[in-house]
Amino acid sequence: MRCFRVLFGLVAIGFFIGCTQNTVEKRTVLAIPVYGQSLALGEEAIRITDFDSLSVTYRHTILTENLDEKFGYLSDTHIKQWIKSVLNDRRRAFELSIYGMSEVLASYLNSKGSADSLLICTFPGGQGGTGIEDLGRGSKPYKKFLEEIEKAYRKARDKGWKFEVPAFCWMQGEDDIVWSKSRNYKKDLKKFQTDLNNDIKAITKQQKDVICVTYQTNCLTLSEEFDENNFLSRETVVPQGQIELIRDDPMFMASGPTYPYSFIAERVHMDGISQKRLGYLAGLSIIRLLESKPGKGLIPEQFSIHGDTVIVKFNIPVPPLVLDTTAVKKAVNYGFSVIDSTNNNILTKVIMEKNILKLLCKRAPSGAKVRYAVNGIKGKNGYQYGPRGNLRDSQGSCLTADILNKSYPLDNWCFQFDTLVN
Repeated sequence: MRCFRVLFGLVAIGFFIGCTQNTVEKRTVLAIPVYGQSLALGEEAIRITDFDSLSVTYRHTILTENLDEKFGYLSDTHIKQWIKSVLNDRRRAFELSIYGMSEVLASYLNSKGSADSLLICTFPGGQGGTGIEDLGRGSKPYKKFLEEIEKAYRKARDKGWKFEVPAFCWMQGEDDIVWSKSRNYKKDLKKFQTDLNNDIKAITKQQKDVICVTYQTNCLTLSEEFDENNFLSRETVVPQGQIELIRDDPMFMASGPTYPYSFIAERVHMDGISQKRLGYLAGLSIIRLLESKPGKGLIPEQFSIHGDTVIVKFNIPVPPLVLDTTAVKKAVNYGFSVIDSTNNNILTKVIMEKNILKLLCKRAPSGAKVRYAVNGIKGKNGYQYGPRGNLRDSQGSCLTADILNKSYPLDNWCFQFDTLVN
């Protein structure tokens, strides 16, 4: 996607409120929901999106699963959601990443002249405090999620509109890191994507596959057993599975890792501003999907050993690479480590040269694990004290977000990784 200067916010984003409404009937609904555990549902994130402004600013193009604009009534059953809507009960109307995602996508469609022929349907699904194995086929939240997709599909068809689900956003993994519920998270997530892809296509009859736009969970230190120098660290299995699917599987795209953001009480849940910021990155990934361009984020592509040095080459969405110790508090060696089989960190220095990182070690690192953002203070999460690193690209130099009168650069931060090198 071409890099250009744009501000995303609730005041003016390509949709000018005073302009005359185009009377062209809406023809196609693009449904892009989010699914997962509590982060997908926005738990604890104080809502900063004003629903009235969301409707007016984007000319009524962002809709719920009911193809209306009644956001904020999420509950675990359809009847509870309906009752909350009747009573206008929004006590648990948290900030959701998909609000930001929809804003970015709506702005893009407007810039392409498609805002009057395309609608965006978005809503959350899932269940808090739940491992991946209990969110798949046959589970109560999965059944409800499919029912809401089918509801939106039938409402669209009743109006004579086309309906397609190009992607869903994935936000789950914390439970499986802390409690080690999944035996093979990568396999489980791939199975979930395959099952959901097949089940959605059976409903909508669409030919295109449903892509998973996944974030990366980084809450390693919430596990009481976490030890950043443990060669066999089990806590990295979930985020590593997420990054490997993004890297290797065309059915997966990246939004971003969670460590650059603020967490409530520095624990499990991102705050409202952080939800929106991550949502903007998800929106940019959806745009790349619509433009048939890969969106793998900032991830390592190649490792090589030269003497006592590991050289790491990256997929860089917008060069150059930057070691940023302002937006994310400086971590030891900028978040990198090289752990040998005796549980020792043999990394001595990090050097960046022309978008390549050189990791200088005490001795030959063959058979060691190169890690990034595998660190942090026990029980903490987020950009100050949690597992984190300081490596990002430069997308924020041309893409920023205005949220509550403050500008946030939309950089791509490097995904956490744990890779054996030989």
